[in-house]
Amino acid sequence: MIVIPAIDLLHGKAVRLRRGDYDQVTYYERDPAEIASEWRRLVPRLHVVDLEGARAGRTAQRELVARIVAAFGPGVQVGGGLRDLPTIEATIDLGVERVVLGTAAIKDPGLVRQAASRWPDRVIVAVDAKDGWVATEGWEQTSDRRVEDLVRELSGLPLGGLLYTDIERDGTEVGPNVEATARLAAQSEIPVIASGGVGTLAHLAALARAPGGIAAAIVGRALHEQRFSLAEAVAHSEPAGA
Repeated sequence: MIVIPAIDLLHGKAVRLRRGDYDQVTYYERDPAEIASEWRRLVPRLHVVDLEGARAGRTAQRELVARIVAAFGPGVQVGGGLRDLPTIEATIDLGVERVVLGTAAIKDPGLVRQAASRWPDRVIVAVDAKDGWVATEGWEQTSDRRVEDLVRELSGLPLGGLLYTDIERDGTEVGPNVEATARLAAQSEIPVIASGGVGTLAHLAALARAPGGIAAAIVGRALHEQRFSLAEAVAHSEPAGA
């Protein structure tokens, strides 16, 4: 299992939301590109989310994303506001390795199929769950779709991964939903990336040991608030296949 550090962007700064709530935001003063430059020596991937874009339905921080990509190099995956092929293409043209589609997977499944066909293994679908239901619009709305139904429909597409987030745990550091993530990994032929709730090295170890083979884990707040270092996180993540 690999560790993927996360930088969420809002108003030009690195931030973290608590349980996806835009009214519960923590701002970090360090420049996002500076953080990316520091982390590039330790991990092959970086997860970046344009929170303004996710909320508005269109990308909002293109220039900052470009700076982050330049600072980190290959391996950046970006989500937030990617709702059509021209926007996806423009984001990839920045040097982004993978794009993350969330709301589009519910509202425009044809877009996901087109994007995955055009850029095989470079599209990740974000499966954001609240009580087992898929959330959309920057997590502000809950759809009428069950997580397992969405994943079943994605089977067979040349996707780069499924990013599974338990919204109730995201930004809380109370621990990831290991059971639900492992169950998804066991059922899916697409690599599953765990997200939400990692607050200790023990949480990472639990994901790495879980049955089903979780491919990667995203860590955000715990790194920004120095609960542990990225080097320690990498050392505590046992290989589980990526």
